[in-house]
Amino acid sequence: MFRQMMTIALLAGLGCSAAPRMPLPAPAQDIYPAKGDPAKIKGRQKAVLAGGCFWCTEAVFEAVAGVEKVVSGYSGGDLASATYEMVGSGRTRHAESIEVTYDPAKISYGRILQIFFAVAHDPTQLNRQGPDYGPQYRSAIFYGNEEERRVAAAYIAQLEQAKVFSGRIVTELAPLKAFYPAEDYHQDFVKRNPNHPYVVVNSAPKVAKLRKEFAGQLKP
Repeated sequence: MFRQMMTIALLAGLGCSAAPRMPLPAPAQDIYPAKGDPAKIKGRQKAVLAGGCFWCTEAVFEAVAGVEKVVSGYSGGDLASATYEMVGSGRTRHAESIEVTYDPAKISYGRILQIFFAVAHDPTQLNRQGPDYGPQYRSAIFYGNEEERRVAAAYIAQLEQAKVFSGRIVTELAPLKAFYPAEDYHQDFVKRNPNHPYVVVNSAPKVAKLRKEFAGQLKP
């Protein structure tokens, strides 16, 4: 499948994993803490995130304990529908995104954000991610309610204050308007195509980093 500048990325050995200067701290604010008050747990929750190629971000979160389902798709655009061809034009304002369904009794929203910033993407890259360029590859958190907005905004401020990254965090924080699942051939792409060149160079290193830095948060 086509990815912008894929050949250059392969030759240069560029991955799309983030490179923080130090381990990321856990969020000081959170929602539905996994080990917190059971009364705060309100059933399955969803988080919609954009961090470049959805093959990469999907592969990361599919390996995380507490995550029950990850769907690749499109969010953040102006049109009432989305397809890969439309989004790829860069004119619809949609971003390649993932919808993460998780059990808040096993993983909190804050921990999901921590993994998102630590290994799933580089939040300092504006309208690009690794080898992929354009607004459809931007970094974004699409919040579904005020609690998610509050926690995400606080965590971004926390990371900026700690100067975890060498550059400024450019992650967009926007209300979730809609999420459109991507075409079937995009779903579980890394699982189905582990030897695809793009997967080997860009997706696999992120999963490896997840396994190293969040060993206690992995599925068996």
